[in-house]
Amino acid sequence: MKTTYAQKVYADAEARAPWEKEFLQAVREVLTSIEPALPDNPQYEANAILERLVEPDRQIKFRVAWVDDAGRTQVNRGYRFEFNNAIGPYKGGLRFHSSVTASILKFLGFEQVFKNSLTGLWMGGGKGGSDFDTHGKSDGEVMRFCQAFMTELYRHIGPDTDVPAGDIGVGGREVGYMYGQYKRIRNEFTGVLTGKGLAFGGSLARTEATGYGLLYYTDEVLKTMMNDSFDGKTVSISGSGNVSIFAAEKTMELGGRVHVLSDSSGYVYDPEGIDLDLIKEIKLVRRGRISDYAKERKGAEYVEGKKVWERPCDIALPCATQNEIEEADAKELIKNGVKLVTEGANMPSTPEAIEAFRSSGVVFGPGKASNAGGVAVSGLEMSQDSQRLAWTFEEVDTRLQGIMKKIVADSLAASNRYGMGNDLLNGANIAGFERVANAMIDQGVY
Repeated sequence: MKTTYAQKVYADAEARAPWEKEFLQAVREVLTSIEPALPDNPQYEANAILERLVEPDRQIKFRVAWVDDAGRTQVNRGYRFEFNNAIGPYKGGLRFHSSVTASILKFLGFEQVFKNSLTGLWMGGGKGGSDFDTHGKSDGEVMRFCQAFMTELYRHIGPDTDVPAGDIGVGGREVGYMYGQYKRIRNEFTGVLTGKGLAFGGSLARTEATGYGLLYYTDEVLKTMMNDSFDGKTVSISGSGNVSIFAAEKTMELGGRVHVLSDSSGYVYDPEGIDLDLIKEIKLVRRGRISDYAKERKGAEYVEGKKVWERPCDIALPCATQNEIEEADAKELIKNGVKLVTEGANMPSTPEAIEAFRSSGVVFGPGKASNAGGVAVSGLEMSQDSQRLAWTFEEVDTRLQGIMKKIVADSLAASNRYGMGNDLLNGANIAGFERVANAMIDQGVY
């Protein structure tokens, strides 16, 4: 059998870096999805679009030396992968966590290209971060690390070049420290970072954006594909950070019941439905553990070392981390009657889990589409910064709803255009790819 263009490009990528497992997983998924669109568009192969897409424009790696509270010098690694800027400045988060590797950031940057394209805004794709872990660090230590990190990163970014944001381990505190250092070095006040505080250029609804966006996407899928709603549905959500908490909040507003949330140690089950105020107090104010919820909430149960997917639900929203739903978890969800899975994290389902969902008829929404709400509002923050304007929460939220609904419509239109029916996964990949690929062709070889 003749090797296809997509298969050849994947084989070449695998041969160059077989150890980059997460990156290769993301590349395989995208190239497999867009394959039906390639025969009718020979210009993509003629212009080596796939070869150019799987290779970052730029890979930056640097040392970050900083001083802890005891006066000892510590050393971490810093990274920035600037993947593609065909439709706008590089845009993507910074992740600070001990699990950070080049492969993880490379996969995230690659995914970001298509996610940002799907929003319809003018943003390219990138990702960065460090193996620095904020847990257990004082504010002073976090500040000194962020300042050291930005002292190297500043030369590679700018409001019209590369606009980082937050991610795991990087919230408002970290963004503020990095922005202060950038401003000190460059002596300019520009929209170089998103996720900033409201006092210095941040956007209302940014904190809620990924969780709310996930629910707007899911609600639109329920309406357009399933003629249904959240009313009376039991919803399982993994994680307990911003994405999970605000996904839970919007689920409840739309009539659903959230009965589980988790962190790295285990999960809590509340048969009466999660008490949102208590979860916000524990996780967002105290920065406590999910187990604290069960200690303070009558009737709640803490289950150590297990995943939320063992509990029956109608809708599953994985919002924690990559590859958290494995094939066995997917089969457990299917056995327990799940009807819809939409991803709030980046690549939280393994390929085997996705195949299990799709082959069993479970509707599946991929993260590059369903969790695009965060970067969508980051793009809206960039627009506000450029205009020196601040929109109301309602204005931003309305724009976010429109973006997420359009992502569903564009994904379905693309999948139907190539004879795949209502396929959200393949449709999202094709819709995101075509916009970037066509821009690359228009701009020539660079």
